[in-house]
Amino acid sequence: MTERTRRDEIAAGLAEVEAKIAEACQAAGRRREELTLIAVSKTYPASDVRLLAELGVTDVGENRDQEASVKARECADLGLTWHFVGQLQTNKARSVVGYADVVHSVDRPRLVSALSHEAVKAGREITCLVQVALDGDPARGGARPEDVAALADAVAGAEAVRLGGVMAVAPLGEEPARAFARLWEIAQSVRRAHPGADVISAGMSGDMSEAIANGATHLRVGTALLGRRKPFVR
Repeated sequence: MTERTRRDEIAAGLAEVEAKIAEACQAAGRRREELTLIAVSKTYPASDVRLLAELGVTDVGENRDQEASVKARECADLGLTWHFVGQLQTNKARSVVGYADVVHSVDRPRLVSALSHEAVKAGREITCLVQVALDGDPARGGARPEDVAALADAVAGAEAVRLGGVMAVAPLGEEPARAFARLWEIAQSVRRAHPGADVISAGMSGDMSEAIANGATHLRVGTALLGRRKPFVR
């Protein structure tokens, strides 16, 4: 496939995603400017990230540090905002702090401490989102809803990290609108305690509209932009 053909493919995917966002915003009485589109480029090469940037995308998400660190380095000249959206082991905190501007998957105090420690050493400030396990099962990533307030307090009190808000994935087998409505309530509770924590990261390729209807501010979209996933090849 030529670069031009691939650019056309991505441009078509982006146009379709933007049309769906516009339709959902209109239905929800929201403005497009309230939403940040994060292009999740996992398994796709840095060349695709460059094409996304050419098309006006400013935010890129990754869920594996090994892949993300390579692409962030190769695309360092683009001035993108990098989001780490996958489950994160504490021993990867140093690497992730080196390139990520936002970590969406903060789900335990130990990870808060690790990110804070590495951010101080790196001289950076990292925005952290508390990931909520909407099904109450932290084994799949995320803090239990009843633990979110304390974890948000821990992030807000840590050095060199900033509490941005919350993130969640709609549980399998549940209507996304119901799940995102619960996330909205949790987000409002966090925001009452921490007024600046206004990010709600929710919604992917298959449930963008439901997320927008329930107050999402950040959408994590991969397949609808870039196509079916393929193994990452450096």
